[in-house]
Amino acid sequence: PGGFKHYMQSLRVVDKLEKDGQGLNLTWEVRNGIVCHTRGQQAATLEGQVVRLADQIAYINHDIDDAIRALVLTEDDIPLELRKTLGFSTKQRLNTLIHNIIMNSREKDDIMMSPEIEEAMIDLRKFMFENVYKNPVAKGEEVKAKAMIEQLFYFYKEHLDQLPAKYLRMMDEGESAERVVADYIAGMTDQYAITKFSEYFLPQAWQVDGY
Repeated sequence: PGGFKHYMQSLRVVDKLEKDGQGLNLTWEVRNGIVCHTRGQQAATLEGQVVRLADQIAYINHDIDDAIRALVLTEDDIPLELRKTLGFSTKQRLNTLIHNIIMNSREKDDIMMSPEIEEAMIDLRKFMFENVYKNPVAKGEEVKAKAMIEQLFYFYKEHLDQLPAKYLRMMDEGESAERVVADYIAGMTDQYAITKFSEYFLPQAWQVDGY
């Protein structure tokens, strides 16, 4: 109920969840940078714009590394023209993108890439959508991940006693069970979520002496 947007959850973390429910005393500018760090409304400060571009650079290169490790992609699969423009490895791409932003933002009231590099980044993102994000192998795992999160959500709604004490206190203070359960799951690492799912839904093998 109410949906879930990760940039709004990021703001909720610093406003409400940090310091055992007290939140952090952050300025409006920092909070604006957090909520505007993805696509959509531009951040109001140059620092926020830096974070926004850093996020784009980090996630696309991280996803390329993940796809290569998962044998979904190789560096040679990336179009040659994009590799010539951005670099032939993650290290080269990061170097190209970061230095390009620095050089093109000097003496300006905006943080930006050059048109050529920005176009290459957009084309690289399109390539990733077509070859990785929509890849049948990756999409198959996405279906499993979605089902896992849904089952964890409904499990915790029915077993609120399994939540840590600070989340129970939030409900005492007026937060809905749905919101608190979403907060708890959103704070899980991938591996922790898989571990809890296995604990709740998969039968454990018994070790019996003599068998």
